[in-house]
Amino acid sequence: QVQLVESGGRLVQAGDSLRLSCAASGRTFSYYAVGWFRQPPGKGQEYVGSIRNYGEPNYTDSVKGRFTISRDNAKNTVFLRMNNLKPEDTAVYYCAATRRQSGQLLTGNDYDYWGQGTQVTVSS
Repeated sequence: QVQLVESGGRLVQAGDSLRLSCAASGRTFSYYAVGWFRQPPGKGQEYVGSIRNYGEPNYTDSVKGRFTISRDNAKNTVFLRMNNLKPEDTAVYYCAATRRQSGQLLTGNDYDYWGQGTQVTVSS
């Protein structure tokens, strides 16, 4: 079992940067792949990006070059660094984890554990 807690969301202005954290319980967190998803107001869940325990992170096209996912396994934490934020980035951001390392890990169904979400609001 893994418990995930997101933090770092707040109200920012367009062009600002923000770093979200996803803190996990459990001593084997390094074995987990972690994904970031978001749900804009009135819309469905969107894949943002993911990081496995090997290789480079993967990102959806709309955030490539602006968002960076990293992990600190010693601190059981995954980060989502968001630069040059846009109003369309406004959403509740969730992190999710899975022991799976294979497959594309692009959908919510690929993950087994979820955090409660953190609100990011970008004003224009």
